[in-house]
Amino acid sequence: MLTRMREGWPPAWRGSVAGWERLTTSCVAGAFLYGAWAFIMRLNENTMLLGKKVVLVPYTSEHVPRYHEWMKSEELQRLTASEPLTLEQEYSMQCSWREDADKCTFIVLDAEKWQAQAGLTEESCMTGDVNLFLTDLDDPTLGEIEVMIAEPSCRGQGFGTEAALLMMSYGVTKLGLTRFEAKIGQGNEPSIRMFQKLHFEQVAVNSIFQEVTFRLTMNESEQQWLLEQTSHMEEKPYREGLAEPSRF
Repeated sequence: MLTRMREGWPPAWRGSVAGWERLTTSCVAGAFLYGAWAFIMRLNENTMLLGKKVVLVPYTSEHVPRYHEWMKSEELQRLTASEPLTLEQEYSMQCSWREDADKCTFIVLDAEKWQAQAGLTEESCMTGDVNLFLTDLDDPTLGEIEVMIAEPSCRGQGFGTEAALLMMSYGVTKLGLTRFEAKIGQGNEPSIRMFQKLHFEQVAVNSIFQEVTFRLTMNESEQQWLLEQTSHMEEKPYREGLAEPSRF
């Protein structure tokens, strides 16, 4: 289960003159759409999703120290195709992810631990994260989903599966997504099995990056199945009326 660091614009538009020309010539036509993305992807800044095993909360600055400790792991760096960052860089990345128009990010909490002991900080209940990326300006109905269960003791308990289901349900009902895509390292068998369990089908293999691409189209029957799987989900305000806590 993995998460990747992404820049704000789709990969095909970066790193070449042709890409820059495509970006500049598309700005006028895409300005309204990109503005709509900015509104859509900020919808979750005050949203908490409660499931049976996990609780999804927005990624705030108070989550950064634990996240930073996770990403020191060489295993997670390999699985997420990430480079290690300094703590200050991690805080900057959190700000970027919160503001970027093409990302929707939740931190995954252990629901039992979070609900059982009053006074526990969210940081002490963190197990991973789940993300949606809008990677194609021409198709705002396609979302790339990524899940990471970083705490070894929390793996194999269905946390990743429920986190993905809750995020997909949120993507369908709140963001208007009708298709999902997941890119997974060829050796990441747990993630491959999980997405197959969620009805994703393999559509491509990239031998250069050693990853496989899975996709799921939310037709009527798939959407009904998804809503049944997440009928227990509760959506509540997250710290309503409160600004994001300062780390100072």
